[in-house]
Amino acid sequence: MPQIIPSLDFFDFERMLTPEQRLGAETLRDFLKRSVEPRIPGCFEAEEFPIECVPELGKLGILGAHLQGYGLPGLDPIAYGLLMRELERCDSGLRSFGSVQGSLVMYPIHAFGSEAQKEEWLPKLGKGEAIGCFGLTEADGGSDPSAMKTRAEDKGDHWLLNGSKMWITSGSLAQVGVIWAKTSDGIRGFVVPMDQKGIEKRRMKGKMSLRASVTSELYFTDVKLPKDALLPGTEGLKSALACLSEARYGIAWGVLGAAESCFSEALAYVKDRILFNKPLASFQLVQKKLATMATEITQAQLLAWRLGSLKGEKHHHFAQVSMAKQANVAMALRTARECRDILGANGIMLEYKSMRHMCNLESVSTYEGTSDIHSLIVGAYLTGIPAFS
Repeated sequence: MPQIIPSLDFFDFERMLTPEQRLGAETLRDFLKRSVEPRIPGCFEAEEFPIECVPELGKLGILGAHLQGYGLPGLDPIAYGLLMRELERCDSGLRSFGSVQGSLVMYPIHAFGSEAQKEEWLPKLGKGEAIGCFGLTEADGGSDPSAMKTRAEDKGDHWLLNGSKMWITSGSLAQVGVIWAKTSDGIRGFVVPMDQKGIEKRRMKGKMSLRASVTSELYFTDVKLPKDALLPGTEGLKSALACLSEARYGIAWGVLGAAESCFSEALAYVKDRILFNKPLASFQLVQKKLATMATEITQAQLLAWRLGSLKGEKHHHFAQVSMAKQANVAMALRTARECRDILGANGIMLEYKSMRHMCNLESVSTYEGTSDIHSLIVGAYLTGIPAFS
């Protein structure tokens, strides 16, 4: 049986990985443990993002690692998923940054952009020389992005952008945004330099979750954009949803890291904590909790691996991504809550990880499609009957 610290591997999950996949994950884990993880509790407490790590993530080839060309690594889906797992093992806010940068900004430019857009932005974003944001969600939209009010009007020689976006990760930090707006031809994506006149960024403070991540409101008032700001390959809301599917895939992997982090912390704790003159780990109720969590984490690992294999074969479906996102996030949230409980009063202290992960996962359960929405996506696939309204 392999060692279960620092991550749970009950079914020899690591043996299914290639040496290259393992090396990438181990390299990132070592960097995060050495250079970022010690700062995360302070960042969480102060509502700060550890922005100084971004250039180093770029040097390690983490940002947009699943994309090819333009100096990007072009990793296979499983290798990319393992990187998301390591980012979220550190903190969900860090994985959120990686997901937005790679899957919600770089991916749409890579998939739908012009050659000029790709050449201008992909190398900078991949190296961490620029930070991007993804503007789809609006205050009144939520789970229904088709209700967006942001509009881009074709004025002949330019576009005029008006509207607002909410819950935008990295919005106040970004040099470029992929912003979605209604046009006379339907919903389209635009590459928007975030220093344009008429753009206002408002940092959202007072969050109880994802505190080590920057979340912003964006306001666009008569923002004049050149005609080539349009992402030419975007075709309606389905293009935006394709970006979300990429990000959801990364989440299905990422939350494994959060769950494994909590489990490892709780397991080490119960071995050392003496209660009634014996280790807490010797009690039947504690062992049952550990066994249940180990089983659910193992199932989630195998689900993520199988989805990654199908994605690598280009044989996956967005409903499979929804199932994996919903199931794995729910597992991670249950695990974090159970581990917090096992830690007792100590579990509420910032020096322990489980409650921080638990708080973060409340947001992860909500964004990129709530648990209910993903259940409806799977239900629609099974029955052929959409039930969203």
